[in-house]
Amino acid sequence: MGPLGAGGMGEVYRARDTRLERTVAIKILPANISADPLAKQRFEREAKTISGLNHPNICTLHDVGSQNGVDYLVMECVEGETLAKRLEKGPLPLDQLLKIGQEIAVALDKAHRNGVVHRDLKPGNIMLTASGAKLLDFGLAKPTAPMVTLATMTAAAPKQPPVTQEGTIVGTFQYMSPEQIEGKELDGRSDVFSLGAVLYEMLTGKKAFEGKTQLSVASAILEKEPAPISTIKPLTPANLDHAIRKCLAKDCDERWQTARDLASELKWIGESAADSGASGVAKKSWKSRLGLVWAVMMLAGIGVTIAVTYFATRPAPEAPLMASVIPPPGVFVDTSGRIGPPQISPDGKRIAFIGCKSESAAASIVGGKTCSIWLRVLASTEAREVGDTSGAYYPFWSPDGREIAFFGDGKLKRVAADGGPVQIICDAADARGGSWGSSGIIIFAATRLSPILRVTPDGGTPVAIAALKPSSVPLEEVSRRWPYFLPDGEHFLFVDAPNGSCTERNELHFASIDGKQDVSLMRTCSSATFANGNLLFWRDGNLVAQRFDPRTGVLSGVPTAIVEHASFETLFSIAEFSTSADGKLVYMAGDAPTGSQLVWYDRNGKVTGTLGEHDRYVNVAISRDGSHVVADTTSLKESKIQVLDSRGTRTLMTLRNSDGGSPTWSPDGRQIYFTLTANGPRDIYVRSADGSGEEKEVLKFNKDQFGALHLAVSPDGKYLAYDFIDRATGADIYTLALAGEGKPQPFLHSAANETFPAFSPDGRWLAYESDASGRKEVYITPFPTGGAQYQVSTVGGERAVWRHDGKEIYYREGLRMMAVQLNTTASPVAFSSPTALFELASSNLNGRYYDVAPDGRFLTNTSPLTPKAQSFSLVVNWPGRLKK
Repeated sequence: MGPLGAGGMGEVYRARDTRLERTVAIKILPANISADPLAKQRFEREAKTISGLNHPNICTLHDVGSQNGVDYLVMECVEGETLAKRLEKGPLPLDQLLKIGQEIAVALDKAHRNGVVHRDLKPGNIMLTASGAKLLDFGLAKPTAPMVTLATMTAAAPKQPPVTQEGTIVGTFQYMSPEQIEGKELDGRSDVFSLGAVLYEMLTGKKAFEGKTQLSVASAILEKEPAPISTIKPLTPANLDHAIRKCLAKDCDERWQTARDLASELKWIGESAADSGASGVAKKSWKSRLGLVWAVMMLAGIGVTIAVTYFATRPAPEAPLMASVIPPPGVFVDTSGRIGPPQISPDGKRIAFIGCKSESAAASIVGGKTCSIWLRVLASTEAREVGDTSGAYYPFWSPDGREIAFFGDGKLKRVAADGGPVQIICDAADARGGSWGSSGIIIFAATRLSPILRVTPDGGTPVAIAALKPSSVPLEEVSRRWPYFLPDGEHFLFVDAPNGSCTERNELHFASIDGKQDVSLMRTCSSATFANGNLLFWRDGNLVAQRFDPRTGVLSGVPTAIVEHASFETLFSIAEFSTSADGKLVYMAGDAPTGSQLVWYDRNGKVTGTLGEHDRYVNVAISRDGSHVVADTTSLKESKIQVLDSRGTRTLMTLRNSDGGSPTWSPDGRQIYFTLTANGPRDIYVRSADGSGEEKEVLKFNKDQFGALHLAVSPDGKYLAYDFIDRATGADIYTLALAGEGKPQPFLHSAANETFPAFSPDGRWLAYESDASGRKEVYITPFPTGGAQYQVSTVGGERAVWRHDGKEIYYREGLRMMAVQLNTTASPVAFSSPTALFELASSNLNGRYYDVAPDGRFLTNTSPLTPKAQSFSLVVNWPGRLKK
């Protein structure tokens, strides 16, 4: 005759019993669940449960059977509306509340005395009919030992094996008892708590325990008290307030011990109200009520942090230990650089990642528009693209798993995981990760050298988190990145990587959003997550776990390897894995790169040769005559500068085992300018290209300054240009006259970040990068006059290099090497449309990772020697490996 509804354990249809001429409700178990032994066992349990509950306030079971493999129940067809539907209109009058509450309490008492706990008592399972309230849907009921009475003491208790695994949470969160949330064994007092929550809602029109996520609701149930009824309904009889509050006691021993006791109390309250009038009244004074309100609020405030941390960090239920590989989802998976690892959702059901539609697709690092956020549901073999996320990088989940935050186009954004409009939260020009905490705050690193910032998901001006400045290094030398919120929403982890890439100075920090805590946990290059009582991080090719208290930041025990051969992004200091609260771990398999190769390409991308050895090359510069190459390398202990000739013969220049880098040639090729750090700023030095003599100081910075980043020398040898971090305006470009005792002069000094200066071959123009438009683009400006600024790239660009005759500029857009022809003698300067030459898989994106020789060949460092797998590796119940 038609469907009536559907629930987690079956579908319900209205039907006609032709034998007895009555309308009935038939509940069937869907075929996809019928094959599940556990689901079918619960279905059979429901039949046995209801068959023993013959009561006017409980839905009657008429029959049970199976036909053609379909299991079914035939039940009384209850006409009316659910209490949930009625509550949409507002609170109930006192007399109706007491009548309905008493009827449901009596029905529960009947069930409890037959050894049944309902476990899912809520307004949707209470039907209001002309004859009274009816308790529906024992589909989640769990047999328990019958109540001990005079009759049962003389009879053997029926033995019913438990069919719900200990630690499993079954029910509806907002009406669960604390012991139900904790996965403990239940008795009738759990239903008394749920009925108390229903009574509270019937009386006030508000739910007793609310929150934006299941976690926050569960935390409220565990530790918070509902808002006092007297503040919402001041005329509520004091004895009813007391009765409901006693139902909602956290300790089950403090509640009404039976539903019959509650039914008697509600009956007495109704009789008292009839005798004295419903206004009869609170005997507590206004002042004492206010004191109670403040006391409850203070206790709730103290308790919520404990509750959230406890609930989120308690060990996951015991489950089988499994490891599997999730095959490619039909798109190229990109985790390079700052793009970030695949992110598993908090509930462990979905994976968000950056995917590209072609196997060699351009990455979305700067201006790339072919990569976007994709979602893979673990229970499915398909992947789905999230709309309007082209150019996205580093996605991360909201605490409830409904939204995804990400970076793109110089902004921090958010979008519903199931699709919807993208919302801009705030600016984030060149981000290094973010995290969305349980308190509703997002923290992120907006640029390579920015502090950790906090902002609300609704947007606004980000606020720097205070007290994060280490005392040992200048502020600008601290590159904070990859923040990760801990369960309490007040503490977080982040990586301090002074050079951005992996060095021996990198540290993992534990800090608080109020700025009062900031301590180093360990020296490590790795980012970290927290789950199941453990800190997880990368070490020596393995993912390891170590016991960790997320409230105090104290590590204990020793690290234990749980995954071998896990990928790690050394150039950005990020481990490529993520964890969920239910004991799942998703990671990219593969060994961390041990080096890179300098490779020669022609204009069409064909490899024409190699140079040097496998090493960690960062910056590359070719001398003006093309005969020599200088490149710096970095390792955990030191940086070195290598001088090579075009045939591959190498001269090694070591700079005092300190952080030397960003080398560039003098016009005549006899000297090399470079930066040098010796426990202080990146000062500028010069040294003979043959390695003879000592380095000479060119420019020394103050101790509280970061120093120079990247250098360029004008073709006439008169000027040195460098980018420099200004506290007020970010990265700017300065110039220094190399003759005499000139002082540095700001050349490009604005609120935008200007970096990577490059002189034209005739010295009349300076190319550079700027994020003035919201993303990095390549510009040129006259030198030394400055003034006019011409944009060269169109949809993002970085690392400009001039052709030897100055008639073409090369730059990188995503992975593509681009070329733009220009005529600087025209007025205004004329540019051609950008042309893609070839794709360039560099292994380093921080420095000047390529250069162009006078003969037109490109020299660059290549991608890691061992590419990462294009599949996700999944470990289920990884804590089980710690036990083994």
